[in-house]
Amino acid sequence: MEMITVQQAEDIILSQTQDFGRETIPYTNALGRVLAEDLSADRDLPPFDRPTVDGIAICYDGYEKGNRAFTIKAIQSAGESSLSVDSETECIEIMTGAALDSSVDTVIRYEDILIDNGIATINIAIKKGQNIHLKGRDKKEGEVLVKAHQVITPAITGIASSIGKTTISVKKLPKVVVISTGDEMVSAESVPSPFQLRRSNGITIQSVLKKYGIQADAIHLNDDYDEIRQKVSQCMKEYDVLLMSGGVSMGKFDYLPKVCEDIGVEKLFHKIKQRPGKPFWFGKTQDQKPVFAFPGNPVSVFMCLHRYFIPWLEKSLAIIDNTPQFAVLQNDIDFPYPLQYFAQVKLNVNHLGQLIAESVNTNGSGDFSHLADTNAFIELPLEQNSFRKGEVYKIWSYNF
Repeated sequence: MEMITVQQAEDIILSQTQDFGRETIPYTNALGRVLAEDLSADRDLPPFDRPTVDGIAICYDGYEKGNRAFTIKAIQSAGESSLSVDSETECIEIMTGAALDSSVDTVIRYEDILIDNGIATINIAIKKGQNIHLKGRDKKEGEVLVKAHQVITPAITGIASSIGKTTISVKKLPKVVVISTGDEMVSAESVPSPFQLRRSNGITIQSVLKKYGIQADAIHLNDDYDEIRQKVSQCMKEYDVLLMSGGVSMGKFDYLPKVCEDIGVEKLFHKIKQRPGKPFWFGKTQDQKPVFAFPGNPVSVFMCLHRYFIPWLEKSLAIIDNTPQFAVLQNDIDFPYPLQYFAQVKLNVNHLGQLIAESVNTNGSGDFSHLADTNAFIELPLEQNSFRKGEVYKIWSYNF
């Protein structure tokens, strides 16, 4: 099979999305999860007419007849039953958010009245109905407050609380395992020999997935065909998604493609016309579970994860708010290879409010040191070799 384009790879991957169902969880644990139901008002919002200021409430008809001095009948605070006036010459001293009685229809601020001996005198011109938040003005009972298929934010949690929605239906998350390979890779706690490296891909992938509430398991395997075959076969039974790093290139110990083939994983593609991440392998098991096998270089893993896996995950979870981002390139880039180039960039916003991207020179896909001080990959089209300042391209952000 020949190398495919980035767009072809995206199309193939997004054709393999899955619905993992839904579950009901306490609203206090829902932050960052994907809402699987609409949230509707359980009553009118606000549920009663209420003042937006502290002051007095009067019946406007009395004011209209020329009365400017009103006898204070009572004081009403928020949360109390509403208090009525018996005549147009009376008023209620009332606090912000209290329930307004139907016998009064206009509220005047303390700043605009003079109170003396139980009499409130109005000293400004007023309008009927002023300073009142009317019942049902925001939403009527049964109206949708929050639409499904969006990531639950603190604001959405607050809305759920306000309508008594203490349990929320959310999209179930897939069970994910991250498998890294390589004899030369040792644990982060180890002291490596001069010819070894500490492992980072597994924890990097796990950390990205935590943003979606996914607690992925991680396994590291040495470059041993039988061990890889046995573990991958076991993981295929236990997990919904396999994310692998390393062992997919052309080296003598890159066993993953052969292992996958031998245990019945259908290869959907191997190798994309891109840099970094050209050797990326993707397939599906006989029971339709996706297998993402990323090249081992840290930058390749990071790029493929954000460019391919995250869009697959967001589509699988039915997240609707995932429109592509674009940025204005701030410096010239020349890339003379027949590959789609993903350059690391620093993002900023200019004085016109435009998102701008400045590329950072790196030493290839093994140089992951710049991932901490950049914000995104900018995707530069395959058909071009020269990219100029001021041109606009798609970006895939990770630290912005």
